[in-house]
Amino acid sequence: MPEHAVAPSALLAPSEIALLRRSLAEWGGPARCSDQLAVGMGFADMNDLLDRSRRLQAALRDDVPLAPADWARTLLAAEIVFVSDLAGSGVDWPTTTGLTDEATIRTLRSIQRKLAKVVRRYYGKHPGE
Repeated sequence: MPEHAVAPSALLAPSEIALLRRSLAEWGGPARCSDQLAVGMGFADMNDLLDRSRRLQAALRDDVPLAPADWARTLLAAEIVFVSDLAGSGVDWPTTTGLTDEATIRTLRSIQRKLAKVVRRYYGKHPGE
């Protein structure tokens, strides 16, 4: 299991990286996150989620290696923002992203499989550092 930072291109296809970047961008737009949910996803609070989301988007774009905890935060944030209608984009996902639910879930499942070894230590746990 990787204990060190890993570059996005070493793990994911460009379309998968693009989905994660778009997912993180949703938190600054239509998604509605509480401090408690942000903490559960491994961020200090909602403002930290917004700040780190911008940095994580840039790291994904620039192929900067991410630590396993950041991969876990990114994956969990993407899962929640896509699915949840209460906190995330939910039913508005296709409208706000231009991506269909079907294409998104296929890509997200591929991402989950590819990141499994990197984020495994965070299954059922807080993705802290």
